[in-house]
This record gives sequence, C-alpha cells and structure tokens, in this order.
Amino acid sequence: MRLTINGESQEFEAPLTVQELLGRIGLDPAKVAVERNLEIVPKSTYDQAALDEDDKLEIVHFIGGGSPGMDGGAANDDCGDGGKESDCFEVAGEQYWSRLLVGTGKYKDFEETKKAIEASGAEIVTVAVRRVNVSNPKEPMLTDYVDPNTYTYLPNTAGCFSADEAVRTLRLAREAGGWDLVKLEVLGDQKTLYPNMPETVKAAETLIDEGFKVMVYCADDPIQAKILEEMGCVAIMPLAAPIGSGLGIQNPVGIRLIIEQAGVPVLVDAGVGTASDAAVAMELGCDGVLMNTAIAEAKDPIKMARAMKMAVEAGRLAYLAGRMPKKMYADPSSPLAGLI
Repeated sequence: MRLTINGESQEFEAPLTVQELLGRIGLDPAKVAVERNLEIVPKSTYDQAALDEDDKLEIVHFIGGGSPGMDGGAANDDCGDGGKESDCFEVAGEQYWSRLLVGTGKYKDFEETKKAIEASGAEIVTVAVRRVNVSNPKEPMLTDYVDPNTYTYLPNTAGCFSADEAVRTLRLAREAGGWDLVKLEVLGDQKTLYPNMPETVKAAETLIDEGFKVMVYCADDPIQAKILEEMGCVAIMPLAAPIGSGLGIQNPVGIRLIIEQAGVPVLVDAGVGTASDAAVAMELGCDGVLMNTAIAEAKDPIKMARAMKMAVEAGRLAYLAGRMPKKMYADPSSPLAGLI
C-alpha cells in the first residue's frame, strides 16, 4: 500500500490503521495530529481509522515558533489592580500573573529555549505547528523541554498567508493538544509580514464559530481592532513594528486609542527590540507584551529574558502609578520659600 506522508511517498503492508502507522514510524500519538486527505483524524479513532491506497497524510507537532487544560500556571486568586503582587490580567476567563508572553523560536536549541522562558517568568508561550520529521521520529520535541502542563501553549499561525491556511493549521493544533486558546495571524506579504486584515477577519469569523478563543495579531488601527473585538476575539494584539524588526513602538497614538476603547486585553505583538520598548508598551496601558526575536536574538538571551520581565513589571507599575504631567517649562523640586 502506497501512502504519501508529509509529501513523501512510502510503501507499507496493508491493512493498516493510523495507530499502527504511527507505531511503525515511531511516533507518540499523544504528541502529534494527523490529517488524512485534508480531513483531521480524531485521536479517539486512531486505532479504528483504516488507511487506503494513495491516502495523503500530514503528521504535525509543535515546534518553537513564535496546557491541555488551559491552567498553564495561572493563579486562582482574583486579580487586583495594585502593585505587582496583586496585579494579574485575564484572557478568555483565565488569569495570568505574568504580562510577558514569549515565543519559542529562533533559539540555538531547546535547552536555551527552556532557560530563556524560565528567566522571563512567562506563563504563556507561542508555538508553531509544523510537519513531523518522519525520517527521524526520535528527534527531540519542544514538549520534551517546555512542559505544556506547566505553561499555557498558545498555538499560532505563523507563516500563513490566507484564512484557509490559518484555519487548517489551528484545527490541527486543537487536535494535537486540545487547545482552544489560539493566536491568529494571517500575513500579507513576505517582506513586511504585516497582517492581511481582510483574511484575518475571515479566519477569525470561522474560528470563533468553531469555538476557538482567538487572540488576534492585527494592524495598529483602532477601527479594525474594534471590529475584531465585536466579532468575539478574546484579545487584540496590534503590532508595534514589523515582526522581528526590533524598531519599537512606531504608533503610540494608535495603540493608545485601541487600549482606550477595548473591552478585552490589548497586548503589543511584534517589533519590540529591547527592555525600554516593553516598558513603553506597558506605560501606554497595554495588558501585556508578546515577543520572541528580541530575546532569542540577543547576545545573551537569558539575561535579556530577565530584563524583559523586569521592564514589563516596571512599565505596568508606572502606568498604575500615573506619570507626572508634561510641562513646557521648568518646575523646581525644592520650595523657594526660605531660600538663603
């Protein structure tokens, strides 16, 4: 029996079920999702799903890229609005005490990924969905280093340039890990990686109808952001600057307007380059910041992860404290009365 697996033709003896195929390849069924002829095969049917001649299979898993139960280390206490010790944010009904979300791509290896995430204090990590290397099934997987029972995995659609690609990717992600909370990004072109907003809206509509809780990467446009929120997206994620650019926040006015009108969390996504950029985002009133390249491509990713953690906390505390008003002229700190 000839099967096409992840684009490669292979021969097997018939009859064969999906469960048996995974066993022969050497893959753990709990760590992968299987699509047959563009239809997802539910995990509960692996041992019954018989394969046919010329079936086309996609077997995917999670890799570094931008918890089964959504616990992900979230605290159970109510969020407050005081200092760091009592201040958390809520997304899709779950509370998180770290306002720094991090990606898992671009690190030199999974060990560095693990250490950087630990240093960042993040509770939510983004992951990409990619084909399993069927020629080397024992190759280490992200889940071996970053425990999905400790962190909330946020599957994303990195690399998708159409609504159909994004929806297909997240359907596979849900089958692989059972996650409903997802990050949607539909890109417009390879050069800028700006969001394609018509396709983003189209994908969001489908995913929300299918029960996904959609955190959405979008343009820094208050009107578009409000449309996505009213559709049912659980978090709005405007870009600060192009993905991976490190340019920092280019449109603070637009992001501030998005924050003022939003009834769901607003998190700056993409373009942060260093700790001061993260602090600026939080001082604007963002609920959180998502970053990957700024940490992974630093000369010392572990130190930068710690710096970003402190910057997010400092920026949030400054926002809660309320900055002094800006003035055109000097205003002495010491009283003039009693001057010698």
